[in-house]
Parts: sequence; C-alpha cells; structure tokens
Amino acid sequence: MTNQRKTVLYTGVTNNLSKRVEQHKKKVVKGFTKRYNLERLVYFETFDDGYTAITREKQIKAFSRQKKVEIINKMNQEWSDLSERL
Repeated sequence: MTNQRKTVLYTGVTNNLSKRVEQHKKKVVKGFTKRYNLERLVYFETFDDGYTAITREKQIKAFSRQKKVEIINKMNQEWSDLSERL
C-alpha cells in the first residue's frame, strides 16, 4: 500500500485482503498505515498457504525501495488503487 503522493510503501500479509484494505482505508487499526495515511493498494500477490505468504512478505520487506517500485511497476505501472478490483 502507499499514500496519495507515493512516498511511503507498506508491505503486509493477511488472509482476507479486501477486508484488511478496508480497515486501512477507514483508519480502524492504529499503526503505520494510519500514521502515514496509506490508502492505495498498488500491488498484491496471492498464495495457497500462510507459510509461503509470510516467507514472501519477509522477502519483499527486505527489498530496497527501488526493487519494490520495480515489482509494482511490472503489475501496475499507473499505481492505480487495485482495491477497487477485489
């Protein structure tokens, strides 16, 4: 997820993406996404099991910002809010 100006990137894992994005957008949960006003889902991946999802989350979190931007651009060059498609 990112903010309006695309200056902050957030990576997380969930078993219900549409619900979690809605919580972030409504600022229900205190924390990073609320503090930095992250309201746009610009990239996501799906997995069949939690272990693989968490492993990938850790991998992405370790990426440089440049690498994160590259993988976002491959899927969503316009950085559109993908939550509208969920």
